[in-house]
Amino acid sequence: MTALFSYFRKSSFFILIGISQLAPAQSLRFDFGAGKVQKGYTQVTPDVIYDKAKGYGFLPGTQVKSIETKGKNRLETDYVTADSPFFFSVKLPEGNYDVKLVTGDKNGTSHTTVKVECRRLMVENVVTKNGEFANSIFTVNVRTPQINATEKISLKPRELDYLHWDDQLTFEFTGKQPKICALEITRNETAKTIFLAGNSTVVDQAIEPYASWGQMIPRFFEPKSVAVANYAESGESLKSFIAAKRSDKVFSQMKKGDYLFIEFAHNDQKQKDLLPFVGYKALLEKFITETRAKGGIPVLVTSMHRRNFDSTGHIINTLGDFPEAARLTAKEHNVALIDLNAMSKTLWEALGEEESKKAFVHYPANTFPGRTEEIKDNTHFSNYGAYQLAKCIVEGIKKADKDLAAYLLPGIPTYDPSQPDPTNSFDFPLSPLVNVVKPDGN
Repeated sequence: MTALFSYFRKSSFFILIGISQLAPAQSLRFDFGAGKVQKGYTQVTPDVIYDKAKGYGFLPGTQVKSIETKGKNRLETDYVTADSPFFFSVKLPEGNYDVKLVTGDKNGTSHTTVKVECRRLMVENVVTKNGEFANSIFTVNVRTPQINATEKISLKPRELDYLHWDDQLTFEFTGKQPKICALEITRNETAKTIFLAGNSTVVDQAIEPYASWGQMIPRFFEPKSVAVANYAESGESLKSFIAAKRSDKVFSQMKKGDYLFIEFAHNDQKQKDLLPFVGYKALLEKFITETRAKGGIPVLVTSMHRRNFDSTGHIINTLGDFPEAARLTAKEHNVALIDLNAMSKTLWEALGEEESKKAFVHYPANTFPGRTEEIKDNTHFSNYGAYQLAKCIVEGIKKADKDLAAYLLPGIPTYDPSQPDPTNSFDFPLSPLVNVVKPDGN
């Protein structure tokens, strides 16, 4: 883990001083393994470590191995795998990209989940039987902090370690048996972009055991049609999001027909001079106006409840009038609203006071290295909690915007927050990077 973080810091340094200036890549094809190489593909063997000159390679920290089999299709006669999650990175300019991933094994089964950048879920539980191969397609967003020649987002020091502020697209291959045969990356100029503006409950949390709905939601959209660009960051309020030029960056990238999901409140309510129906409402209106000026479509998301129960097993509202101010703003300006606040109340109460701990970052002492005390966080979510909230967002999309709902994956079952997925059946592969430091915000 130390070697990996050291690499991340170096990578962030290079991008911040502006070394990387690449022309947009039209198509890149990689054939993984030490066997014969498919024509038109670049071979990637386990010893290929990323460097900025080459522009692709595995990140250090995991022992990757190559397995070779026999057959005519060279993409299917070898693959790479590892006994723990492993990372592969490609140097790319910012933009949206379609990715085609080939997984499988001629002589065995495979079981693969793919996350990109900071644990952004793209492909979940792709299983192949003995001798079968799967082609998984997904669309991703790559970004940098640069807004124009003279301006950039004011990143927090910890963000220099993040994988989503560099000139690379980084894949995390995980699951019970990830077997990676080939990878193809193509620029996508037509996909709608869903920009996310929010705080720690929305951000692509970089490390375990924290997670958010923003990093789970990409998994639910049709490939080639939609890319999710998550600009949320821990500790942010509407004011600080603007001050750090995060909103400037979003609007510099936004094109007609793109969406902006706006979810704040947890940190805004701490500002003594910010009244829900005055200052907070005015800031929401500013985001709505600027989004529409760019031809974009704003969507307001009411902030979910914290885990705070009364003696009768009901959730106590700790967000004051901020959710209601968002509801009123949406109504007055004819803006789509996803009432995550109402859905989360139903969800937490359905789980109950004790079981709901599994949706938040609650862990016994010594669960993680270096943490000798138990973790009790009633604001930030585990992977399970983030995944349930993402399902709530999907239901909200179905009700709030039929046009956007058409881009959801077909066949997604209806989700009722009063009947959440059982916690003991939730099977989600953990990422290898762990930190017990709580994100900003509470």
